[in-house]
Amino acid sequence: MDFHDTQFLYRLTADFTVVLHFAFVMFVLLGQILITAGAFAGWDWIRNFKFRVIHLASILFVVLESVAGIVCPLTTLEKWLRKQAGQVSYQGDFIANWIHEVLFIDEGTVEPWVFTACYSLFGLIVLLTFYFAPPRRKPGQSPAEEV
Repeated sequence: MDFHDTQFLYRLTADFTVVLHFAFVMFVLLGQILITAGAFAGWDWIRNFKFRVIHLASILFVVLESVAGIVCPLTTLEKWLRKQAGQVSYQGDFIANWIHEVLFIDEGTVEPWVFTACYSLFGLIVLLTFYFAPPRRKPGQSPAEEV
């Protein structure tokens, strides 16, 4: 494998990281939209215990890293992979570029505290739905069997 093949693999992995990051964000956002809609529509599946705990843990992770001032590990990984690929600025494929533009706002446009406040507010909304539309365990299932 020569140098250009290695750079291509780093770039491809960076693009995949962006897609994975976008999927995580969509899970949190669309998950909450569906949970809220399902609470009003009476959808039983939105009360799935595993789904709800994973969803809550996902947004709490984002809130905690934001409050602590920690850069998202996926962002850090992508930047490192881009550097290894010899890319100075973002130059991925069309889909990866589009996803990157949707995910990230130019630094300096918005103060970091705004993101922390938004993440925290969203986390509060997720917690409120735990109260107003609590998850349910399957009848006869122990907590150990759920994980």
